[in-house]
Amino acid sequence: MPDDLPKHSVSVAGVVVDSSDRVLAIRRRDNGDWQAPGGVLELTESFEDGLRREVAEETGVSIEVERLTGVYKNLTLGVVALVFRCQPTTSAAERTDEASEIRWMSLDEVREYMSPAFAVRVLDAFATQTSVRTHDGVNLLRA
Repeated sequence: MPDDLPKHSVSVAGVVVDSSDRVLAIRRRDNGDWQAPGGVLELTESFEDGLRREVAEETGVSIEVERLTGVYKNLTLGVVALVFRCQPTTSAAERTDEASEIRWMSLDEVREYMSPAFAVRVLDAFATQTSVRTHDGVNLLRA
C-alpha cells in the first residue's frame, strides 16, 4: 500500500444504558473530557469483542452489545467511531488507568458535561435510526 494514502483509525464506543435510562460515562485521564467508554479497535478483534474489552478496561463493567446506533468521523484526527447501544451485565464501575471518574449520567447531565460531538453519540443511541455524522473533535459539522 502506498505511503501517501490517508490513514484512518477505527474506534468503538459503548452507550451503556441502565434500567433507569442513565448512561455510563467516563472522565478521560488524558484530557479530562467526559465521554462514553471506548477506544481503538485492535486489528484482530470483532467490533463487539473490542467494545466489550474497551468498556471493561475503562470502567470494570461487563456489557451485552445490543445494536449499532451511529457512525462518526473526527475529520481533524481521521478517526472513524462506531457507537453501539449496550446494556450492563454488571454495574460496579471503578476508576481505571484511563478514567479518572466514572458515573451514571442522565441525558440532561450528558448534555451539560459532554462536548457536542460526544453528547450526540449518547443521544443518538436513544433514537430509532442509525446516525452518520462528522465532527472536528468538539463540534458537529454539517454534511
